[in-house]
Amino acid sequence: MARLALWALTTPGISAVVYWFARLLRSVLPRSLAGFGKIRFAMGMLVATRPVGRLSGSAVRGRRSQTAHPPNRQTALLFRGCVQQGLFSHVHDATVRTLGVNGFQVREVSGQGCCGALHAHAGLLDEARALARVNVDAFGDGDEPIVVNSAGCGALMKEYGRLLGDIRAERFGARVRDVTELLAGAGMKGPVAGAPLDLHVAYDPPCHLLHAQGVAVQPLKLFAAIPLLELVPVPGAAECCGSAGLFTLLEPEMSRAVLQTKLERLREAAPQVVATGNPGCLMQIGAGLAAAGIAARARHPVELLDDAYHAAGRYE
Repeated sequence: MARLALWALTTPGISAVVYWFARLLRSVLPRSLAGFGKIRFAMGMLVATRPVGRLSGSAVRGRRSQTAHPPNRQTALLFRGCVQQGLFSHVHDATVRTLGVNGFQVREVSGQGCCGALHAHAGLLDEARALARVNVDAFGDGDEPIVVNSAGCGALMKEYGRLLGDIRAERFGARVRDVTELLAGAGMKGPVAGAPLDLHVAYDPPCHLLHAQGVAVQPLKLFAAIPLLELVPVPGAAECCGSAGLFTLLEPEMSRAVLQTKLERLREAAPQVVATGNPGCLMQIGAGLAAAGIAARARHPVELLDDAYHAAGRYE
């Protein structure tokens, strides 16, 4: 099953057809179909990938304040990946826009592909190494940061040196940055402030961001750049959601049991949005919220900053 899932989700050509069909299907599936059985939970995961309209809350829209870009903006190279590009391209769009406001020029890189994280999680290390070499070659030997908005991808890519055992891959890994790392380091006080969004948000740090990469404070600086946004504390937020790469497909009962505890705590906290920075977590938590009848939606943190910048009139 793992090999079949990887073949469908990461094989060039095949994956493009799979993601096209998935995007078509998610556009017509109602959220109410989600449930905890295998089929209904899978439908809930797919619906959770659907872009959400901009959340304004009680946003205060001020006068237009298009950010002036400095003449010598720093270049960042965007890693698109496979699942993130296929189902969450709207997060890439938000990444490019928000980094632009904060003084980065984001450049595309041709020839890149799947990071290999799902293969490594499944124990297919030879396949993971082959994919890693493709990305190391594609991004070259420059010193521009490589921006990643998928925690699972970022965690493995930072370890390419260990995976491949050579200095070139190690230098590649040292360039990898989660989008929240770049945004948090953009100014003395973090990201440029956006318009107020009157929202209650529960931040659920992905294991691969918090525990693997040690990125804890940077996402909080992103939320701090959105006036009125209130972070709702949730006990055990740093615990796994049960997604864990392909674990949600291979061990569904155990995966749902892990998720259930998190859902019970989220129900008590009653946020409007659950923010998390990894596609697997977004799908797992998003499907769980829908199945449990909890109104909150799962979104990537950078989407919220993007909403605040839209409300502030920072985009043309």
